[in-house]
Amino acid sequence: MGIKRFLKGFRYAFAGIGRCVLEERNMRIHTVAVFYVLLFAPFFHLTRGEWAILFLTMALVLAAECVNTAVERLCDRIGKEYNPLIKAAKDIAAGAVLICAAGAVCVALCLFWRPEVFWQIGLWFADRPWALAALILSAVCLFLYCFLGLPRSSRVDRP
Repeated sequence: MGIKRFLKGFRYAFAGIGRCVLEERNMRIHTVAVFYVLLFAPFFHLTRGEWAILFLTMALVLAAECVNTAVERLCDRIGKEYNPLIKAAKDIAAGAVLICAAGAVCVALCLFWRPEVFWQIGLWFADRPWALAALILSAVCLFLYCFLGLPRSSRVDRP
């Protein structure tokens, strides 16, 4: 019985992540940022330690956004009328996400600010027009994903 309960916990956790992605524009923006970081990171030949920092940073931002969403949902459940304590809780949770995102930008600058690699990436795409077309198409699709979300038919509502 213990293993079933353990696995059920994973199911609930993945459902929570999925719900956050479906319902929160900022979470979709963070997932797109993670996608492009992972797409371009191999060009930088990161060390194992740098990869570890990168993965921890991405996980921190995504987890902070999930916690922020949970705080918002709980506060909304408590009451819709204005309450200064609820406003403070929501603002503090949002501030935590901002701190994590700002830290992620600093990590990205430390790891990826290498103009010579930018030039190599540009040359790589110049030699592969199909890859450039795929990159542009992905940017358009992911922009729409960020700001419009997923189509209603792909959503699975849970009680």
